[in-house]
Amino acid sequence: MEKRIDYLVNWLKEEVNQSGAKGALVGISGGIDSAVVAYLIKRAFPENSFGVILPINQRVEDQKDAVAVAEDSGIHYVGIELTETFQTAVKAMQEKINDEWNDENDRMVKANFQARLRMSTMYAVAQNYDYLVIGTGNQPETYTGYFTKYGDGGADLQPLLNLSKQEVREMATELGVTDQVINKPPSAELWEGQTDEDELGVSYDTIDAYIRGEKVDPEDEKRIKQLHKGSAHKRSIAPGPDEFKG
Repeated sequence: MEKRIDYLVNWLKEEVNQSGAKGALVGISGGIDSAVVAYLIKRAFPENSFGVILPINQRVEDQKDAVAVAEDSGIHYVGIELTETFQTAVKAMQEKINDEWNDENDRMVKANFQARLRMSTMYAVAQNYDYLVIGTGNQPETYTGYFTKYGDGGADLQPLLNLSKQEVREMATELGVTDQVINKPPSAELWEGQTDEDELGVSYDTIDAYIRGEKVDPEDEKRIKQLHKGSAHKRSIAPGPDEFKG
């Protein structure tokens, strides 16, 4: 695993340097994936790595795991509370759309908007420093489309793209991430009590096994295939028409 860590650190260095950027930035949520990326970019760019903690409907100091990751990794970081920005924008949309606001979609609309607001903020801060935004998506999340399009899926580099969730856990242990972060239920914290696996309807370990080509429960296999097919658009550049020939 240490060799794999070295490989990713060197890859990050090469990609950032080739882009002409000066360093790397990651959004730190307090989850295992962003923790691993924080530790990786700190190794790659000891003086030019940056973490941002972006709570919505919470305070920065409430993000105890995120703050701990930032401090334990030694990365330079700031906390930016986006609650007022989020609430103002949602209120403006609801007032203009008025009785056409779809209450059935309300929770997911707001959840995805949170992710996109965080992404926009990360890019603004990154541009200020001339850094690249480093994503935290792992292999099972990418395969099932478990990310917000142009939200947490928006990044310049995705170092964990080929890592299973188990490999992310192993890398976190090797890097020195705390057990508290490694063992907490994965959650995008989009609403109270939300967990990734409840929303996916299948466990990360099962998705990992399926991607490895192992036999899984038929119902789980059906669910994974459904998620993969339904999220194909997230893994592709937006399509355009063929050139008009006249």
